[in-house]
Amino acid sequence: MKKTVLMTLLAGSTFFAAQSQITIKPTAGLNFNDFSQANGEAKAKVGWQLGGSVVFGKKWYMEPGFYWVGKSTEFTTSGTTAPKLNIDLKGIRIPLTLGVNLLGNRKSGFSLRGFGGASAFFITSDGGFPASIDVNTSSYGVFAGAGVNFWKIFVDLSYEWSVTDIQKEVDQIDFGKTRSIFLNTGIRINL
Repeated sequence: MKKTVLMTLLAGSTFFAAQSQITIKPTAGLNFNDFSQANGEAKAKVGWQLGGSVVFGKKWYMEPGFYWVGKSTEFTTSGTTAPKLNIDLKGIRIPLTLGVNLLGNRKSGFSLRGFGGASAFFITSDGGFPASIDVNTSSYGVFAGAGVNFWKIFVDLSYEWSVTDIQKEVDQIDFGKTRSIFLNTGIRINL
């Protein structure tokens, strides 16, 4: 299965690269992360991301990316006097975006884009979780969003739904799946 997915991604990348222009997008941004928990309350705190992506295509495009991400959430367990938990997740996020330029194109002074895709988040640090919680080291999700380009500057806003639980066992506290809002900005370097 993994070989089939990798071969499909490689074939798609080759197809887009062979017939398209390439744009490099160094990126910085903010994120807000909470949990779809069953027995508690999560409040999103401001997180960050830094990285970039490469765009292959004109009207329709594919955009793989690589980001170093810090997500932060305050979690309160309902029905207990337990203290609030300040959950800090850090790791590498790898999104694969498919999008379309709705207005304008990559060479226009202004363009509006719609996009969606899938992502993997590989957790390198999981501060704030109780010692009894065994956190998954990877999380997978799907996302959708929109973006605007002004000359060489872009702004993207997206919402991501995790399809995997944040923890391996849900015996004591169920944190559920992560839900994140990403706000990114950066410059577009057309090659």
